[in-house]
Amino acid sequence: MSGAVTGSEPGAAVGRRIGIGLMYGLWKPRVLGAWRVPAAGPCIVAVNHSHNLDGPMVMGTAPRPVHFLIKREAFTGPLDPFLRGIGQLKVDRESVDRAAITDALGVLERGHVLGIFPEGTRGEGDFASVRAGLAYFAVRSGAPIVPVAVLGTAERQGRAISGLPPLRSRVDVVFGDPFTAGDGSGRRTRKALDEATVRIQERLGAHLADAKRLTGR
Repeated sequence: MSGAVTGSEPGAAVGRRIGIGLMYGLWKPRVLGAWRVPAAGPCIVAVNHSHNLDGPMVMGTAPRPVHFLIKREAFTGPLDPFLRGIGQLKVDRESVDRAAITDALGVLERGHVLGIFPEGTRGEGDFASVRAGLAYFAVRSGAPIVPVAVLGTAERQGRAISGLPPLRSRVDVVFGDPFTAGDGSGRRTRKALDEATVRIQERLGAHLADAKRLTGR
């Protein structure tokens, strides 16, 4: 896998198969609204992030292979060639990582699915803060955003393995309706991106609230 092209679709397809095996083998995902992910063409899945399992859970439950932007700190030791081999993208969160930007836009230009944690890092998973990177990729590419709420990965009761949700417990993955971030003008100014970020945060927050009501979480 170490010789795989960064963000390669075959690699991401392998990652999806691994994700399916692990997520359905160890937990009980309940997937709602997966049909909302466009069957073809570029799109961005925007996922809340309260646990390190959220990315793999979406990789294993999404109907298409996903190329996630993942913090560079995760690419250490044997995980480095593995993550690259399954089509995941390394990003430096502390700077303007032009290589990561090029890789991510390349995924969208090739008509594939880019995965982003809009909050930038693991936290409460409530979309309380959304970084501008998501708006940039959405406005620059014109790709629709599909909001995704992962609920149940941060549960602490009944854990057999420290840091992981209880084995064979239910994890809900709720896909929302795709939407466009831009205002239709095609503007990419700082003001336009700031406005797009506000729109994105409102849509993501509303989807999370709907997902919680739907699942009873």
